[in-house]
Amino acid sequence: MIKVNENFLKMQDSYLFSTIAKKVAKYQKENPDKKIIKLGIGDVTRPIVPKVLEQMHEAVDEVGKSETFRGYGPEQGYEFLREAIVKNDYEKRGIKIDLDEVFVSDGAKCDCGNIVDLFGTNNKVAITDPVYPVYLDTNIMSGRTGKYDEKTGKYEGIIYLPCTAENNFVPELPKKVPDMIYLCFPNNPTGTVLKKEELAKWVKYAKENKSIILFDSAYEAFISEEDVPHSIYEIEGAKEVAIEFRSFSKTAGFTGIRCAYTVVPKELKGYTENGEEISLNKLWNRRQCTKFNGVSYITQKGAEAVYSEEGQKEIKENIKYYMENAKIIREGLDEAGIKYYGGINSPYVWLKVPNNMKSWDFFDLLLEKANVVGTPGVGFGPSGEGYFRLTAFGNRENTEEAMRRIKNTLQF
Repeated sequence: MIKVNENFLKMQDSYLFSTIAKKVAKYQKENPDKKIIKLGIGDVTRPIVPKVLEQMHEAVDEVGKSETFRGYGPEQGYEFLREAIVKNDYEKRGIKIDLDEVFVSDGAKCDCGNIVDLFGTNNKVAITDPVYPVYLDTNIMSGRTGKYDEKTGKYEGIIYLPCTAENNFVPELPKKVPDMIYLCFPNNPTGTVLKKEELAKWVKYAKENKSIILFDSAYEAFISEEDVPHSIYEIEGAKEVAIEFRSFSKTAGFTGIRCAYTVVPKELKGYTENGEEISLNKLWNRRQCTKFNGVSYITQKGAEAVYSEEGQKEIKENIKYYMENAKIIREGLDEAGIKYYGGINSPYVWLKVPNNMKSWDFFDLLLEKANVVGTPGVGFGPSGEGYFRLTAFGNRENTEEAMRRIKNTLQF
């Protein structure tokens, strides 16, 4: 008799965004004449920039000729892309990263989920609350949690780090020491950031406790303020305690093309039950060689073009476009008298739901009265109750129209 991984049975029935999609599809079927504007899922709308397309077209032509055809590539990524990553994302910020510390993949979401393969199931996990669901769900699947508590909205065995207006969205160092610490800044979903001084406290804490920080910096390209680190490795000593995840999805519009990378420094160590030091870089390399065949040559050539002078100019225009959308959202909420956070260093705006409404009730209100879709904060964790996320990744016309509708709906 085949046995299932019963850890999957601990999970909630549906992934957050699947639930949203079902609710929207039901409403659309019942109201086919309504035009729904979606500002919920963080998917981009701007097309791939010309320089990236040009280089991908050239790569397509290459693989169409026998003399330049390419089959399997290196599981870690082609050197031309890793060299561009090291030079532009790290050396320009005074950070030394070696080529063999960079691993190209098909998505930061995948890497954030797959990285748990390296760690024992008895490790204690800490997550910020609210949090991107993948961090929690993949650890549930792997058996690092107990059961779900309906009353608290929390899982046994997880250390929750509340991030709310009361603590200025800065997680406090936990008294109960975790082994694995998930941090995402600029944050998804709240759109808030940690200053260097604040992030340095986490690096110091991890070093003192031999913990590891799993740092998701997928939104670093949207940072506009000084003293907000673009990489955790800007903090002295971070290479000894942190793995960093980066993505081309939001930066370069690769949500459908799929390309990202993870940095696993050679200084980073894990430990056996007997206390023996083990190189996590070697473990991740071994894992990737076994379970991953690499990202396509065509995709990686496109990613390389992101770092060209022309590519950078074009991509910054797209980022500017999205951040202008964020400004439109913020100004609309100001006019509606709604308190919000984020939208300065991030394409996400995290608003406080008015009149003490529940997050899902507010979702239903906007869907039914304004025909606008956002993301209920409680879907990101219990501390997200009473909040709501809007994304700036829509097109300009829809963003402006959505804010007009929301302002009209929120005239309580």
